[in-house]
Amino acid sequence: MTSLVKDPARDFSHFLAPGPENRVRMDFVVDGIHCAACAARIERAFGGEPDLSLARVNLTEKRLTIEWVEAKRADPPQILARLEALGFSGHPFRIAEREASEKAEEARLLRALGVAGFAMMNIMLLSVSVWSGHETGLSRETRDFFHWISALIALPTAAYSGHPFFDSAIRSLKARAVNMDVPISLGILLALGVSVFETLNSGEHAYFDGAVMLIFFLLIGRVLDQMMMRRTRAVASNLAALRSETVTRILPDGTLREMAAATIEPGDLVLVRPGERIGVDGVIERGTSDLDQSLVTGETAHQAVSAGADVHAGTLNISGTLEIRVRHAAASTLLSRIEALLATATEKRARYVRLADRAARAYAPVVHTTAALTFLGWLAYGLGWQPSLLIAITVLIITCPCALGLAIPAVQVVASGAMFRRSILLHAGDALERLAEVDTIVFDKTGTLTLPEPIIANRADIPERLLTIAGRLALSSRHPLAQAIVAAGSADNPFRDVREWPGQGLEAVDSRVTIRLGSPGFCDATEEAARVAAAYPEASLIAMRCETDVVVFAIRQPLRADARQTVKTLKTLGLELEILSGDRDVPVAKVAETLGIENWRAGVEPGGKVARLEELRAAGRKVLMVGDGINDAPALAAAHVSISPVSASDLAQAQADLMVMGKALAPIADAITIARKARRLMTQNLWLAVIYNAVAVPIAIAGLATPFVAAIAMSGSSMIVTLNALRARTGGVKT
Repeated sequence: MTSLVKDPARDFSHFLAPGPENRVRMDFVVDGIHCAACAARIERAFGGEPDLSLARVNLTEKRLTIEWVEAKRADPPQILARLEALGFSGHPFRIAEREASEKAEEARLLRALGVAGFAMMNIMLLSVSVWSGHETGLSRETRDFFHWISALIALPTAAYSGHPFFDSAIRSLKARAVNMDVPISLGILLALGVSVFETLNSGEHAYFDGAVMLIFFLLIGRVLDQMMMRRTRAVASNLAALRSETVTRILPDGTLREMAAATIEPGDLVLVRPGERIGVDGVIERGTSDLDQSLVTGETAHQAVSAGADVHAGTLNISGTLEIRVRHAAASTLLSRIEALLATATEKRARYVRLADRAARAYAPVVHTTAALTFLGWLAYGLGWQPSLLIAITVLIITCPCALGLAIPAVQVVASGAMFRRSILLHAGDALERLAEVDTIVFDKTGTLTLPEPIIANRADIPERLLTIAGRLALSSRHPLAQAIVAAGSADNPFRDVREWPGQGLEAVDSRVTIRLGSPGFCDATEEAARVAAAYPEASLIAMRCETDVVVFAIRQPLRADARQTVKTLKTLGLELEILSGDRDVPVAKVAETLGIENWRAGVEPGGKVARLEELRAAGRKVLMVGDGINDAPALAAAHVSISPVSASDLAQAQADLMVMGKALAPIADAITIARKARRLMTQNLWLAVIYNAVAVPIAIAGLATPFVAAIAMSGSSMIVTLNALRARTGGVKT
């Protein structure tokens, strides 16, 4: 490769990002990439370049990451030229441009789908008239008139609505490769060509309806894929919102200076005020506070911290001012490692090859070779080039990949509707196939097996008068534990002049009576707290003192109402179950014991969850990950397939393949049974297409079928595949 081009009109220098050891990297958006085979072909093309240390394709984001061995060897224009030679188009990656481009592409596909659907309905009306006319004595002039009207509708429709397939096929052929869109495009063009020929010669049969119908159904699959992929990427960038771009550093002389987080080094001392996100990993040297550490532990309850406690970038400081000694900053923080885990896991999962892609790899060359050999064989037999070509065209029409092209999308559409009726939303087009292969389920605990909203476990032991007093004081706090007390009572008038003691609790004076709500030590309630803790070891404790009255609230997140039944159902489906949680041992053990799940681990950080999933993958397991927190996002991306509840964080939802609406867990079992049935139907449809070809192709090769018979057979195979797909409407666990 040559050095970086200096043409100002094509200056890519501001897109280059520094990498380790004098390397630079750049991200490119790749248009026209639809499957894992395309991604593998791009990586193989760049893999042998000595100037490149990395060439990686993220299929989900349609992004190519290139890393040069040395900065001076960077040549983005040559990367773009190589992509063009491979049959793809590319441009530098910009988030705003990518989102705008995806919205435009989605709108373009929807317009194409609308045009194809409208045209298909009108052409079918004309075709029905022609078909019925064969029995009722329709005149030749009227039949030709209907055919010409069909042609006037079908030809512009195919030119407009078929462009996604035609463009892809042309790019593939230019790169001297064959993808699934090549036989699809060829089948459409041949069906239209034969129909025009028949219409010009007053033939009885035309196939405009079949060609437009094929375009319509294939566009449904293409639109669904585009919408799912865009929705998945739309909120994936929310992780950046947790990053603090600036940090307040405490200089040796005690003065404060606002600095870019990237310039902070280990050993520096930084100040974090209440309401700010921590921008570094480190240890608290001075101060007490409450932290939202859901990023690290998945636990939504705020954690009280003081000097000596470890903290991580991305966590939110709630109440007190902290001075933190830096251990890791910039790219070394836990937040950055989560981002790296997320990117790596997403890329690995994106390499999954769909059933349709696998079938297409063998299908396309076989079809074209068969048609070519048929033409040459009859020509050698002495039949003449015109009848030989007609037989070859018949072979291509009869093997037109209608059935193959509809085999998967038709089942996806029907199964997606069945899942929606059971409160399940699909985020990924191939999620059904991957979900059907699952043999192991890994659950997060907090917010997944349990409800995200905490409750008072010992509510029956709390006098109503004291609950009301505690609720009035809790109205002055945003702490989740305090909100649980508010929700349990009926207090609506907070105390005035409430004082907050950072990291300890709240205090108010009413009618000369001091009232405190907070930690047991703050409320001088350690003895009562010990008694409550013994009865509710998995709960978080918050105390209240009003003169001599003392109560301790045991607050926990309850199990989802159907958790036990769902776990039992999943076991009957032959699935192995496991819990991976960032929470403490006691609450995780309690949940595992209650649900009868033998394998569980507590205190697991995001990297540990991904490592465990890799262990299971290496053991040959196909894992479904169910989680809801930011800390679960890398694991959700790393799993074979993943599900998150509707209450999950935006980032978790972005990485999940499916989302469960409502508070029930039962839809998870429904999703698995529907997916298993859908995969069986997909496989059946592919075999129906194979059997159809095994019967029809020899007849066509022998010259015993006309193009009309081929078109009827093609339509019949599509009808059978579609009717079989409708069986996916029923599914789920029978209760």
